[in-house]
Amino acid sequence: MEVRDPVHGSIPIDDAEREILEHPFFQRLRNIKQLGFSEYVFPGATHTRYLHSIGVMNVASMVFNSLFKGNQSSEIHRLRETLRLGCLLHDIGHAPLSHSTESVMPMVSKLKLPRAFQEPVDRQATHEDYTIKSIVDSSFTSAFASVRSTYGVHPEAVAQLVTGVCLDKAYFTVAGINYFPLMHQLVSSEMDCDRMDYLLRDSYFCGVSYGKFDLDWIIDNLKICVENNDAYLGISERAISTFDDFLLSRFHMFMMVYFHYRAVCLEQMLLRYFQSGWNEYNIPADIEAYLEHDDPYLYKVLRISKNEWAQRVVRNDIPKKVLETFGTVHMNQMEALEKFFQSQNIDYIKCSSKGRLSKYYSASSPQQTYPMKVMRESSLSKDHRTIKNIQEATDLFQKYSDSHAVNRIHCDFEKLSPDHQKKILEIIQS
Repeated sequence: MEVRDPVHGSIPIDDAEREILEHPFFQRLRNIKQLGFSEYVFPGATHTRYLHSIGVMNVASMVFNSLFKGNQSSEIHRLRETLRLGCLLHDIGHAPLSHSTESVMPMVSKLKLPRAFQEPVDRQATHEDYTIKSIVDSSFTSAFASVRSTYGVHPEAVAQLVTGVCLDKAYFTVAGINYFPLMHQLVSSEMDCDRMDYLLRDSYFCGVSYGKFDLDWIIDNLKICVENNDAYLGISERAISTFDDFLLSRFHMFMMVYFHYRAVCLEQMLLRYFQSGWNEYNIPADIEAYLEHDDPYLYKVLRISKNEWAQRVVRNDIPKKVLETFGTVHMNQMEALEKFFQSQNIDYIKCSSKGRLSKYYSASSPQQTYPMKVMRESSLSKDHRTIKNIQEATDLFQKYSDSHAVNRIHCDFEKLSPDHQKKILEIIQS
C-alpha cells in the first residue's frame, strides 16, 4: 500500500500498519483541518491532520534510515516501527479545528487514563491526553495487534514517545544504548519530524515560501550522539547554518501565516462563543464518543446556533482591526485605546500572539530534558569527534531569546457613533 502525497511523493505503508491507518480513530483525522481557521485567509490551506500525520511518519522513516544506516537487527526494526507509529499518531487526539477547541475539554481525571500515564495534579485535558487515551485504552488499541506480532511494538511504548516520559527503559535499549531520548526528540523537540513535515506542507498548501528549508541536507547531517549510554539527536557542525535556516523558517511561518489577524480573531470569537454560557458544545470525556467530534460536527453546532458569536464565525464576520502593534512599539496607543473602550463600555476583542524562535532554549525556560547536540568530526579521522549542546554552537537563540509579540484590537468600528470613531482615530494616530 502507498499514499500519493504532494509534498513527499509516494509514501509506502507497511501491511502491518494498515489496520491502524484504516481504523475509525485515525480516519477521523481526515475531517480535521491542519490549520483550523487559516483557510479563510489562505484558501488552499484545507489539508488535514490525516495527511500531515502520514507525512510525519514518512519523514521519521527517512531520518531513522539515515541515522541507523546498515543496522538491520530485529531490535532496530522494532525501534523503527515504534518511531513510525509515534509520529503517525502524535496528533490522533486533536479536537475539531485543531487547537481552537481545547478550552472546552474536560478535566483530565475524567478521561480515566491508565495509572502509568496519570499525573498527581488534576488539570484541564489537552489533545495529548486524548492521544494517550486513544493509543493505550480505547477500541483503537486492538489495531496494534499486527504490528505487535510482526515487530514486537507495544502501544504503551508509542505513547511514551508522545509524552516524553520513559516508563520502560529496557524496551528502548539496544546493545547497552538507551535510544529513548533520541526517539522522543524525533517526535517532539527543536527539530522533530512533525516540524519537518508541517513547515513544508503548510507552505505548500498556503501558497507561501516562508517555511521552506533543505530537508534532505538536514537529514543527511543528523547524528546519533551518545553520552553516558543515552543516545541524543545531534547535527553535524557543518549543517548549523541549515539548522538556523530551519528555525527562522518556522519563526517566519508563525509571524506571517499562523498569526494572521483574521485566523487569530476567529479563534477568539469561537472562544467568546464557548464562554457565553450557552453550553451548546462540549468535548466528551468518553473516548469512544470523541470519535464523532471533527470539524463538520462542530460547524453543524455553530450553524444551527442562535448565538451571535457562533453565527459570526460561520459567516467569517470578524470585527474590524483598528490597531496592530509589533513588539513594544505603539504599546502606549494600545493601552490608551483599551482604556477608552472600557470607559465607554465599547465591546472589543484583543488578540495577542507571541512568536518565539524556540520554546526549548528561550532565556526564561529551563534546559530541555533531552538537549539537541552538535557533533564536530575531524576531517582526518572520524574516530575523533566532540559533542556539545546546540545553543553553544549558534547564537541564534540568544538573538531571538525574547518573544516577538503581535497585539491587535478589533471592534465593530462602523457601528460606533461618529464621536467614538473620531476619538479612536485620534488615539491610533497620536
